[in-house]
Amino acid sequence: QVQLVESGGGLVQAGGSLRLSCAASGRTFSSYVMGWFRQAPGKEREFVATINRSGGNTYYADSVKGRFTISRDNAKNTVFLQMNSLKSEDTAVYYCAASWKLSDYVPQRSSYAYWGQGTQVTVSS
Repeated sequence: QVQLVESGGGLVQAGGSLRLSCAASGRTFSSYVMGWFRQAPGKEREFVATINRSGGNTYYADSVKGRFTISRDNAKNTVFLQMNSLKSEDTAVYYCAASWKLSDYVPQRSSYAYWGQGTQVTVSS
């Protein structure tokens, strides 16, 4: 089992940047595919990005491709989401999640067994 704690959210102007972190407990962090999801008010939780166990492969939703970067530090049990060129439509609660799936590409919400509590990102226009 793993516990996830996100941090780094906040209020930023459109065009600005934020870096989210997700710290994981336990010794098996490198065994998980990690993902970031987000949920805006009144909308379903949606896939943002995922990274494989080694950090060598990353995948993004079309809406964030070229602006967001997911990375991980297995020595520090942490996954990051660097968000640049933020837009008002990026406003949401952002969640990190851990998956046991063998595939590198895991965009399905149902494939993630463990979730953090979320961190709010608000982009003002």
